[in-house]
Amino acid sequence: MIDTLRLTAKQVNDLLETGQASSDEIFSAYRAAIDEGDSELNCFLHVCDGAPGEGIPIALKDVVSTKGIPTTAGSKILESYVPVHDATVAERCEARGLRTIGKTNMDEFAMGSSTENSAYGPTRNPWDPERVPGGSSGGSAAAVAAGLAPWALGSDTGGSIKQPAALCGVVGLRPTYGTVSRAGIVAFASSLDQIGPIAKTVGDCAFLYSVIAGRDPSDSTTVELPEPVAIPEAEDLKGLKVGVPKELNETEGIEPGVSEAVNAAIELCRELGAEVGETTLPRSVEYGLPCYYLIAPSEASSNLARYDGVRYGLRVSDGDVREMYMRTRDAGFGDEPKRRIMLGTYALSAGYYEAYYGQAQKVRTIIRQEFAAALEQFDLLVSPTSPTVAFPLGAKTDNPLAMYLSDVLAIPPNMAGLPGLSIPCGLSEDLPVGLQLIGPQFSENLLFRAGHALEQAIGFDYVPSRLA
Repeated sequence: MIDTLRLTAKQVNDLLETGQASSDEIFSAYRAAIDEGDSELNCFLHVCDGAPGEGIPIALKDVVSTKGIPTTAGSKILESYVPVHDATVAERCEARGLRTIGKTNMDEFAMGSSTENSAYGPTRNPWDPERVPGGSSGGSAAAVAAGLAPWALGSDTGGSIKQPAALCGVVGLRPTYGTVSRAGIVAFASSLDQIGPIAKTVGDCAFLYSVIAGRDPSDSTTVELPEPVAIPEAEDLKGLKVGVPKELNETEGIEPGVSEAVNAAIELCRELGAEVGETTLPRSVEYGLPCYYLIAPSEASSNLARYDGVRYGLRVSDGDVREMYMRTRDAGFGDEPKRRIMLGTYALSAGYYEAYYGQAQKVRTIIRQEFAAALEQFDLLVSPTSPTVAFPLGAKTDNPLAMYLSDVLAIPPNMAGLPGLSIPCGLSEDLPVGLQLIGPQFSENLLFRAGHALEQAIGFDYVPSRLA
């Protein structure tokens, strides 16, 4: 028996290299786990019966284009869409022998913090199926936590890898903007979207990042990595300066149990040899959320204009062309994409552009400058990833603002284009708490080093207690 619930990707690779199991046996074991557990959790929108390669299975968020495999972005408007090409990240995974086991559920067009906005029903949290897994990469995070895949790719715009990783008790990396190709990714907000890895351990996360990262001729926003990705081995934090931004750790809405677990992890940084001090980001937290909800919807309104029923996806034919456009978009988009399209279109409209979108871009520059100043004093910054643990299904669906506040701690570093790593640091109410590590641009190796050392010291059991 292959116990997929406890296997890390590295352990799967060890089984393959030592000949204890074949790639087909591994793949079949994860397929069996999906068949048994996914009816309860709804992590997958499409499951593959077989896939090329001789390596480790991988789950891909359904925002990643996959040749011959449906790619819906969690939306009815792409329900029948089957790409004719692979996204660059999918190509790179296949080139390393990784086998796509399925496409994971997500908030529609990556717009949400709970995976409840999926047109195909919500994903449930493996720690408590009555609670959300976070979003928008909730399907990927839940699949890894439940042992339905050893690792997965998600996408992060305003926290959509880090926050579900925190709520599901796994590790998630939002890379430096520009280090991973967006070619073949269904776009939400182009200046913010990044593909990143979700795994059980920091080491697995680092390895998967090494597979997908690097310059891509098909994406002009990508760059060469300044140094190779290093698989972390350090077990201490000696020589590192760790900053604790007051606003990211004391903002209103952080649950006491979350603060307690994060404060214990910060104290552990000291015990591991780091120099820990307080810093401040006075405007980044206050203005990060409103800045994001002007820039992201504005870019979304432009990106989602292509879904009109003409070229691909859903078409509702009734009346003239204009009527077809309107009826297709009305039937195909859910409430959240419609909300953000309208908000973004308004912010970009004549007479309002400078007052809203233009002003938000200026604020974004201030946020970038604030983080740069803090990171001149410290090697990395720490905070909770999410202000709360996983909340009950339906608790915030009628209050969009309360849902948006789920990402209040994850958004500010994203606005600055910085990498962020979320690792589990303890439990509150028997649910996982995530610790967010933030570094300068291209500091992924530093984040992996620190995350690995803390991971070893914390000793978090990533298997959901109800499944153990």
